[in-house]
Amino acid sequence: MYTQDTYRQAVDYIKSKLSFTPEALIILGSGLGNIADELEDTVYITYKEIPHFKISTAPGHTGQLIAGRLAGRNVLCMQGRLHIYEGYKPIDVAFPVRVASELGATRLVLTCACGGVNTDYSVGDLVMLKDYINMTHPGPLVGMDVSDFDTRFIDMSYAFDRDYFSLAKAKARKLNISLGTGVYYYMPGPQLETPAEIRAIRTLGGDLVGMSVVHEVIMARRLGMRVAGFALVTNMAAGILDAPLTEEEIFVEGHKARERFGGLLKAFIGDMS
Repeated sequence: MYTQDTYRQAVDYIKSKLSFTPEALIILGSGLGNIADELEDTVYITYKEIPHFKISTAPGHTGQLIAGRLAGRNVLCMQGRLHIYEGYKPIDVAFPVRVASELGATRLVLTCACGGVNTDYSVGDLVMLKDYINMTHPGPLVGMDVSDFDTRFIDMSYAFDRDYFSLAKAKARKLNISLGTGVYYYMPGPQLETPAEIRAIRTLGGDLVGMSVVHEVIMARRLGMRVAGFALVTNMAAGILDAPLTEEEIFVEGHKARERFGGLLKAFIGDMS
């Protein structure tokens, strides 16, 4: 379990590299790391440099923290995230979110590649997350020292900020970008889901399926951060199409969506409150 001193060491190291207080943390998912190229006046910090930071081992996750300006805002950008399937605990996955909060970030903007469960979606669709379902893992707050916070139990009625939906929709319309909304269903991986699991997920109300997001959102809400989540449908989930699923699809679709996704994020971040 991490201590206050553990977080402080990571915070102090990153702060020594920064010339500003970050307003937001942006986490880039699989195949979406190239969005970080949009940042200006950048400072690069590899995860292995930062005390107690875990190393990202997932394919396509560069594993570096980039500080800079995006759409006129001071941000931290994680080029690659951490996952349970890498052997990490929920608290490890959420560690960077708490560090960013202690550096001054009050918003969390998540991106992720995911499978489409809702058959109204198509590969390449952009979807804003409105809720999530996690019936697999305990969250990152389990066992956390309650003296760190005012209460152990947090309200997750609005895990994703409702006002951000209106802002994102308005920006998408202005850019002539189609933006759906959906419920994200968390699965731990690394194996992809079976067709039977996908049918069950659809029955339970899941529109999208993926292997990240949830633990980061829980920690952010624990810390009072406003959260927005954007997903790219990189494949239709198992059993929807009569074709095997491959890892390559994620990177192909991420590259195709680079300009569209990056433009939407920049417009959103520039005006988020």
